[in-house]
Amino acid sequence: MTEKLLNHRAEGPASAPALLLGPSLGTSYALWDKVAPELSITHRVVRYDLPGHGGSPADLIGPGATMGDLAGLVLALADSLGLERFAYAGVSLGGAVGLHLALHHPERVSKLAVICSSAHFNGSRPWEERAAQVRREGLDKLAETADARWFTPGFTVPELVADHRNADPDGYAACCDALGAFDLRERLAEISVPTLLIAGRQDPATPPAHLREIADAVPGAALVEIPGASHLAPAEQPEAVLTSMRAHFDGAAGGAKRGMEVRRQVLGDAHVDRAQSRQSPFTARYQDFISRYAWGEIWTDPTLSRRERSMITLTALVAHGHYDELAMHVRAARRNGLTPDEIGAVLLQTAVYCGVPAANSAFATAQRVLEEEG
Repeated sequence: MTEKLLNHRAEGPASAPALLLGPSLGTSYALWDKVAPELSITHRVVRYDLPGHGGSPADLIGPGATMGDLAGLVLALADSLGLERFAYAGVSLGGAVGLHLALHHPERVSKLAVICSSAHFNGSRPWEERAAQVRREGLDKLAETADARWFTPGFTVPELVADHRNADPDGYAACCDALGAFDLRERLAEISVPTLLIAGRQDPATPPAHLREIADAVPGAALVEIPGASHLAPAEQPEAVLTSMRAHFDGAAGGAKRGMEVRRQVLGDAHVDRAQSRQSPFTARYQDFISRYAWGEIWTDPTLSRRERSMITLTALVAHGHYDELAMHVRAARRNGLTPDEIGAVLLQTAVYCGVPAANSAFATAQRVLEEEG
């Protein structure tokens, strides 16, 4: 029999580092809609639904479920996708799952972000009462108060409120059981995974003090407080959450720095220095974009060698008639190990698929560059 798994959505390059995203109680993976697509530029992002939420079966867990049960489902999902090691970020209940994974399975978690969450959720009694109410009455009444619990006044995300209302009562109640039994306060100092805490400054459910408690106990942890955010910060303040997550998981500055190193290796210091000297406030964001994504992500992807990337780039530039750029990349191709004969073979191939006139111009450009280079 095929093992039942958490419903999930995967985005981003299969060769990129894996990043799992966990939702909060009452929401689906749609909680990450404004953040996941951006994170998937640099990561293989996998966001999942809790049992009884979104598309996940409710009977993956039952009454008396624990955070360990939920963490086990996440590990089973990761195993099914071939993800031996992954970064993890989670909101509220999803963040508590991350804390459990970091404590009990540190060999699986490379980095952790805990968002609008806590090392405890105020004891078992309120969760026992909520679970009993949901099992008895369903979720309509709770969904009516979702905006007040989740967002600052005047803000809402109707799709997430609908997810709350449509969750399976048994699955929701079992997640309440897990929250009621959860308390890692005495073991936080044992967590060795690099950890980021993100607090919504106006979060009534898990106030900043809860995140500060974790940050103070976990060695080397960092805390960010986001103004204008309540309990579901990725939905209410996605840009602020994204900035903090990028800096933690990949390092926006680190990506640009790595990209600049590769850019200099491929194009040469003289070219990059000229480009940098022409940079203005108007073009600064574009230059950062090129360094971070084109050079820091695409050219560093190990799926293709730099020789292969040079061949592809030469062909694309000929196809679009970008001969100034072609000259620059003929020089880059030589740095990446292509011989003049190999460059000629690439351009000959373009005569077949891009047309003889394009190849005429390409050969003239390449010959001039190769003669200059000696």
